[in-house]
Amino acid sequence: MQLVVARIGRAHGIRGEVTVEVRTDEPELRLGPGAVLTTDPPEAGPLTIEAGRVHSGRLLLRFAGVRDRSAAEALRNTLLIAEVDPEETPEDPEEFYDHQLVDLDVVTADGTPVGRVTEISHPPGQDLLVVERADGGEVLIPFVHAIVPEVDLAAGHLVVTPPPGLLDVTGGEPADGGSDDGARGSDL
Repeated sequence: MQLVVARIGRAHGIRGEVTVEVRTDEPELRLGPGAVLTTDPPEAGPLTIEAGRVHSGRLLLRFAGVRDRSAAEALRNTLLIAEVDPEETPEDPEEFYDHQLVDLDVVTADGTPVGRVTEISHPPGQDLLVVERADGGEVLIPFVHAIVPEVDLAAGHLVVTPPPGLLDVTGGEPADGGSDDGARGSDL
């Protein structure tokens, strides 16, 4: 199973470091020195992480063989992809990998079927479950504990307690999921 764990941003300095947009809840595991990552586009990699550090709140990485600003800038917008055992689960029981959530049935607290998770969207702010309804429509459900209080992987479903109007909208914008309090995590 492959997971997108980061996107390379701009070059930092003149010695080949790059900023990265982290897309994993486990950066110390996925983006540590020695990690070998495949890339999208494939011709940019594979890349081996030589060193990493945090500077002004941003993660900076240096890759083996990337020694100057020009080489680092050439990697901009490249996705970093890690190989993960499909049976592996995040350490935090309230976090899930995207592949664990896709294809789960979605039901309300009273058991009413809503649809099936087809993908996970990761816009800024909070993750969204993209749910295909039985009628062919689509609804976006904020993946926060207040709205998705239960994920039962063994049973193959998740339970939603949607705010009024959330499930009435098909193909539109999701209702406001509130603050980030109770946000749940999902890795790509």
